[in-house]
Amino acid sequence: MKKFFLVLVAFAMVVGFTACTQQDGDEPVATTEVPVESATSTEVEPETAIENPVIRLSTTTSVNDSGLLPYLQPYFESDTGYTLEITSAGTGAAIEKARNGDADCLLVHSKASEEEYCNEGYGEVRVPFIYNYFVIVGPAEDPAGVKDSATAGEAFQAIADAGATFITRGDASGTNKAELKIWDGIGYNPDGQEWYVNIGEGMGRALTVADEMQAYTLSDKATYLAHEDSLSILMEESDEMMNTYSMIAVTPDRWSDTNYAGALAFIDWMTSEKALDLIAQYGTAEYGEPLFFVLQ
Repeated sequence: MKKFFLVLVAFAMVVGFTACTQQDGDEPVATTEVPVESATSTEVEPETAIENPVIRLSTTTSVNDSGLLPYLQPYFESDTGYTLEITSAGTGAAIEKARNGDADCLLVHSKASEEEYCNEGYGEVRVPFIYNYFVIVGPAEDPAGVKDSATAGEAFQAIADAGATFITRGDASGTNKAELKIWDGIGYNPDGQEWYVNIGEGMGRALTVADEMQAYTLSDKATYLAHEDSLSILMEESDEMMNTYSMIAVTPDRWSDTNYAGALAFIDWMTSEKALDLIAQYGTAEYGEPLFFVLQ
């Protein structure tokens, strides 16, 4: 059983070096990253004396709107004695809260944005731990023929060729950046097209607008399944649609008053055997499948 102070030591050791990772088509980026197994403990014991019991968690909308965090929160608070103060927004806005000193810990899903944040020189450690998939959803009759596409790029090209209405979040979220990467991959810029509707809002609102307009959009699967509408999944679970979530503790080097101990306690618990089992089970009773998967 790993004790909490061992996690502090492990994080301190990891901060001392960086590893090079590379995204498809990108130049290598220097970043610090910890695999799930390196951050996982089998059990978490409540702290006997907690100096600061409140952890300000800045997170992406999908883990909140899907119900995952509300589901995990009482277990975490009971096991550790900490209290989570959760704010959710697109990944871009969530990371800005950490930059501005308004968060102790991040739970987000945009690798490039996370690496940019960690590479600013404050010693933050990125801990990828779960994933799900982005899905292309739209009207069941599928006027653009998306479901006949072999890749997300082909699906987007079909939407563009048909001039079919597409709802973009346009909010610099992880989902929005994943969408823009697909457009970029086929060398197409949809900005300014009448059929390309930018709402500048979150995933739940994007699904609602897409439903109202019988339009296409890109969503994480968890939020889609938790959202009541008439849209159908037309493409899912291709390699290019994998959606990884990571946690980052905000260090005192960035903000001296950050609750770093609390952030590390949250990351330690979230990568514990208990938490990962809870995550793996979440959604199966209601949807017949988990909404999130544990990284191996």
